[in-house]
Amino acid sequence: MASRHLARSIVMQSLFEWDFNKKDPSLLDVIVEKNIQEFGPGLEEEVDFVRRLIKGTVENLEKIDSIIERAAPEWPIDQITAVDRSVLRLGLYELLFGNAEEVPPKVAINEAIELAKSFGGDSSGKFINGVLGTVYREIGEPGKDHPKREELAKKREEEKKQQEETEEK
Repeated sequence: MASRHLARSIVMQSLFEWDFNKKDPSLLDVIVEKNIQEFGPGLEEEVDFVRRLIKGTVENLEKIDSIIERAAPEWPIDQITAVDRSVLRLGLYELLFGNAEEVPPKVAINEAIELAKSFGGDSSGKFINGVLGTVYREIGEPGKDHPKREELAKKREEEKKQQEETEEK
C-alpha cells in the first residue's frame, strides 16, 4: 500500500474511532498515536501528513458537516454510516481546505473513493463519489481550465525549439 494511501487509511480509522467515542477531544491525540503505532510502522515520513489531515479535518468539522448536509440532503449526517461519514470528512477536508498543489482535487476524490470501497459497505464508493463529485462541480472544478501536464510539456518543448532556432540565426 502506498505510504500516502496508508496515511489516509490511518486518518480515516482515527476519525471513525474518535466519532464512535462521541468526538471526545481528550481522546483524539491518543487515538491517532495508537493508530500510527498499530497500522503505520515504517511510515515515519508521513506522520506529519497524518497529523495535518486530522488537525485540519477536526478544525473544519462544522463546515465540512454543513457541506455534507447540503450535498446529500436526503442523508442526515447522523444517518450516514460512521465509516462513510469519516471518509467524507477526510475527502472534503482535502478537497476544500487542503493544499491542492500537494494533493490535486481529483486525487483527493479518488483516494476517498478507494477508502470507502476498502472499509465501507457495497454502495459506499458510489455514495462518496456522488457527494464529493457534487461538491467538486459546485466549486467549479479547480484546474479544469488549466492545461494538462502533456500540454505544458509540449508547450515547453515548442518554446525551447523556438529559442534554439532564434539562437542559430
